[in-house]
Amino acid sequence: MSDKFRQTLMNLALACAASLALLSAPSFAAQDGGASVPAAEVKADEAKPAAPPNPEEIGKDPVLTGAFDKRMFMVAPAKDKNYTCFVRRYDPDHLKRHPLQKVSAMKLLVSAEKDEETKNLSYSFRLGVQYRHRKGAFDSSGSCNHFIADDGGDMRYGCGVDCDGGGLSVAMKNDQSVLIRLERIRIWQNNKPDDEAGTELVAGADDKIFRLDRASIEECASLVTDRKELAAMRSK
Repeated sequence: MSDKFRQTLMNLALACAASLALLSAPSFAAQDGGASVPAAEVKADEAKPAAPPNPEEIGKDPVLTGAFDKRMFMVAPAKDKNYTCFVRRYDPDHLKRHPLQKVSAMKLLVSAEKDEETKNLSYSFRLGVQYRHRKGAFDSSGSCNHFIADDGGDMRYGCGVDCDGGGLSVAMKNDQSVLIRLERIRIWQNNKPDDEAGTELVAGADDKIFRLDRASIEECASLVTDRKELAAMRSK
């Protein structure tokens, strides 16, 4: 897992704490009776050269993120919620060549929705997993942000599961396929996010990178449990 992806997961986990810290931060503005900043110091600060761009900010560049989103969703995400689905069912020949692979099928639903207050897009994912030697369907979900990968410098989604549930990254392999990379991710059996049904998909020798292919939205319908959202998704 790249350093930037780890940072993305940390940012997702610490978002609430950061907001509280900002609210409680002391104000440095001059108040009645307080000391003011000398004019000479203000001019000196203004004369300082601008700091060089932070490489991590590249992942927030609206031009780059917009181009990535358009490639992912095949349209520029609009006000209404947008979805895209990717699926892979591994055939017996593939599983024979990869005897240590635990996963027999995987599907990924990515969504983008514009926040009416901030006007910014928010991203989320839902993952479906089936094991080759274990019965039942497993799934996971969480939120995503853009980041630039250390290995190759390509744009990706870094997605995390709440409560230190690990996560994954999503990159475009081509216009019709994505590459999912993970080290560990919390999953639950049959849409039951509780401690008893929870487990983890941990990357092994053959479970680190998964290539999934673009599919119809209906292929990912099983990952959506809300009837209204499912109806809205199917209407697109």
